[in-house]
Amino acid sequence: MLPDTPVPRLQAPVVASSSVQPAASPSASSAVPQQQQILFNAPETTRRVALTIDDGFNPVAVAGYVGFASRTNIPLSFAPNGMYRNVWNQHADAIRRLIESGQVTMVNHTWSHRSIRTLSDAALRADVERNDDWVSRTFGVTTRPWFRPPYGEHNERSRAVLAELGYSRILMWSGSVGDARMGVTAGELIAAARQAIQPGAVVLGHANQAVVVSLYGELERLIAQRALVPVTVKTMFTADQNVR
Repeated sequence: MLPDTPVPRLQAPVVASSSVQPAASPSASSAVPQQQQILFNAPETTRRVALTIDDGFNPVAVAGYVGFASRTNIPLSFAPNGMYRNVWNQHADAIRRLIESGQVTMVNHTWSHRSIRTLSDAALRADVERNDDWVSRTFGVTTRPWFRPPYGEHNERSRAVLAELGYSRILMWSGSVGDARMGVTAGELIAAARQAIQPGAVVLGHANQAVVVSLYGELERLIAQRALVPVTVKTMFTADQNVR
C-alpha cells in the first residue's frame, strides 16, 4: 500500500447556475435554463462526500459496487447506461432495496453514452427517456432530476432539452478515481482516490474494469481517516439534512 499523503485544502464549492459559466464546459453558454443547476461539488463547507458510479459494462465491477454498498452501508449514486442493462439487471433486487433504504440515488447517464452535444433534440429526448424508462421499470424509481452528461459534455441547446424533460440537476464532478482509462493499475486507482476523496467532493468512478474492486478497502480507509460522511447526490444537494 502506498504511504498516505496530506489532505489538500478543498477548493471553494462550485454550483453553476443561470448566472455562472460552468468552468468544466468551455463550450457551454451562461444561459442555463431557469432553475437548472450544474453541480461540481457541495454547495457549502461540509464533511460530506458523494461517490458516483457511471456506465457499468463490466459484470465484476457492477457486482462489486453493489456488494460494496450492501456490505458497508456507504451511500452511492449510480449513473448506468441502459445499453448495459444485461449487466445491471442481474442486481435489480439488491439495487431496489438500496434505493428504498435511501442508500442509492439513480442518475440518468443516457441509454447509449453518446455525447449529447452531437445528438439532435429528438434523438437526445429519445435516448434520455429510453434510459429513464428502463431505470423506472427495473429499479422502481425515476432518474429525474439528476443527469450526468457522457464525457462531461453539454451545451445550451442540450441543457434546454434536458430541462424540458425534467432534469434540473446537471451532475458533474470535482475529482475522479482515474478509472476511465482502460488498463489502469490498482496503484494508480489508489493514488487518484487519495486526491479525489475530499470534503465536499463529488467523486467520479466507473463500473467498467474488474481492477476497481481492489479500490474498495482504500475508499473505506480514506473515508474513516478523513472523518468524511458519504452521501448520495440527493443528500449532498438537498437542503433538508435528514434526506439521505
